[in-house]
Amino acid sequence: MSRPLSPAYVLHSRPYRDTSALVDLFTLHQGLQRAVWRGARGQRKALVPQAFMPLMVATTGRGELKTLTQAEAAGSYVLLQGDALFSGMYLNELLVRLVYPGDPQPVLFAAYQHALEQLAGNAPVEPVLRQFEWQLLDSLGYGFSLTLDARGQPVVADARYVWQAEQGLVVLEAVNDGGVPGSALLAMAANDWAEPQTLRAAKQLMRQALAPHLGERPLTSRSLFTRHPFIAKGDPQ
Repeated sequence: MSRPLSPAYVLHSRPYRDTSALVDLFTLHQGLQRAVWRGARGQRKALVPQAFMPLMVATTGRGELKTLTQAEAAGSYVLLQGDALFSGMYLNELLVRLVYPGDPQPVLFAAYQHALEQLAGNAPVEPVLRQFEWQLLDSLGYGFSLTLDARGQPVVADARYVWQAEQGLVVLEAVNDGGVPGSALLAMAANDWAEPQTLRAAKQLMRQALAPHLGERPLTSRSLFTRHPFIAKGDPQ
């Protein structure tokens, strides 16, 4: 009896043995799946695994490393270029590093799909990245309120806040002690990215919130922004 096919995206692929590939897949029904794609690099293959490729897949196996038993193209391939490409690689690396294999994440899958569509449509990358990072934290159980501080009090636009692990947002006693402005936090909660201050605060906040879960090993995708001078606006990650 054949296994039902599940929607999936290729996150990463690398050669394996003579003609196969090891692929990281983000699937709708099984979350992150690491699988051997046998014959993926054979001659005249109609379907070659590439990052961001939408598929319908079936896998088998009891351990964390599965065997891909069926793969079919699903929808159009998302072509990303420039900073959109590196931003997509960043999203893929976050999923590979942080999503537990075999843990279904349907809401995060939809968020990833939406992020790719926005990047392919030349949407500004920073709001796309910040929204996905926030959804990732929330889906994995690491989210926190942007409208209430650690004491359960409403965030005040004129106050400043710092993020602390296992607590959330802590209000600063003096407004000149750094942190992020409450107005930026409220704008993030309202999905309002019109002000540069909001983007700066969101980037700072998301880096702080992701750091404990990413560990000390640096993100490969983040370093790509410093190596490619054609990205004029700096590192949106």
